[in-house]
Amino acid sequence: MSGARRVLVVDDDAAVREALGQTLELAEIEPILAGSYIEAKDHIGPEFDGVVVSDIRMPGRDGFFLLAEARKRDPELPVILLTGEGDVPMAVKGIGEGAFDFLEKPCGPKELVGAVEKALKARALVLENRRLKRELERGDAAARMIFGQSAEAQGMRAQVRAVARAGAEVLITGAPGSQTAKVAEVIHLLSPAAPQPFVKRLAASLDEARLDAAIEAAGAGTLFLDEISALPAAVQLVLLDRLESPGEARIIAGTTRDLMAEMGAGRFAADLYYRLDVMQVRIPTLQERREDIPVLFRDYVAQAAEQAGIPEPEVTEEHLAGLMAQDWPGNARSLMSAAMRFVLGMPGEVQEAAELGLAEQMARVEKSLIAAALGRQNGNATATAQALKLPRKTFYDKLARHGLKAEDFRR
Repeated sequence: MSGARRVLVVDDDAAVREALGQTLELAEIEPILAGSYIEAKDHIGPEFDGVVVSDIRMPGRDGFFLLAEARKRDPELPVILLTGEGDVPMAVKGIGEGAFDFLEKPCGPKELVGAVEKALKARALVLENRRLKRELERGDAAARMIFGQSAEAQGMRAQVRAVARAGAEVLITGAPGSQTAKVAEVIHLLSPAAPQPFVKRLAASLDEARLDAAIEAAGAGTLFLDEISALPAAVQLVLLDRLESPGEARIIAGTTRDLMAEMGAGRFAADLYYRLDVMQVRIPTLQERREDIPVLFRDYVAQAAEQAGIPEPEVTEEHLAGLMAQDWPGNARSLMSAAMRFVLGMPGEVQEAAELGLAEQMARVEKSLIAAALGRQNGNATATAQALKLPRKTFYDKLARHGLKAEDFRR
């Protein structure tokens, strides 16, 4: 069992706490049993990676005392209170004092495990955010600016760190809204040129004089050319010439368009493409890293609340489930916009999970998982079906049902 699935169970009734512990074990959750606050207190604090389930009525220091102490040591540690029949008003009082939830005794296995799973998810998000803040304090720009623990996010961070050290030209590709400029800045901050300027220019706005001025402004730092596919044809040849000449500025280019297709249409110089494509970083879509959406959204909400100068609103698990059910064709940029609307209390296009209905939620999640798998397998349908452990016919039936085409994911 992983450390992030632990529950401190506090109840003075040995038979009750043993029964609770057995229920949790069957759900593959590790119980830590304590008969009193004294036995439990050493586990309560910011270092504890689990959650707490505590009876309210106990001799001496009761569940309210435990809740108050937990709030002092770590206000974000979820505490679920257990209440006997007739004590519901007390439990509601506990919610007002910061309890995560309450359950009536005797509570069934489904209710207990459901409440604990919800609390564990909340705890995992808190701990992930704290880990990212520690990375920030250590000056790791990749961890600070590329959030998430999905395989795709971890792979991109590792790739960005390696590219940053190399010092050669870089081509950053991604779907619209994937924030190529942000990734370029991370590469710069992780590179030996970090103390030098980071200059960003829209490629479409450049002529020869402006290009030379940008290169000069970057000095020994980094020049990021955003949407390189829009660079005027005449300036493409100038840039190629500058790249072939010795210079101090490192050139990073970003694009949300298919440069190979642009080359085929005669709109982008092949020589420039191959000169820029020394190293390439591809930004995965939100569909490919759906499990990172809760962490990303919470961070965007915090940023939006700070920007607006208002308190940060609570983000419910139901709202996060609704976000994860969306396709997000606008990627990070549209998620940031959704966070701003959420902070300002403005209606948006995002439906919460409860509004979608279970069948629609499941269909959207299934579609996103298949799309993500196709992306990882470069559009190889056979490999994707094997990775998802689906019979070939079932896999193709699902592709047809969701309107997905394997060839759309080939790079």
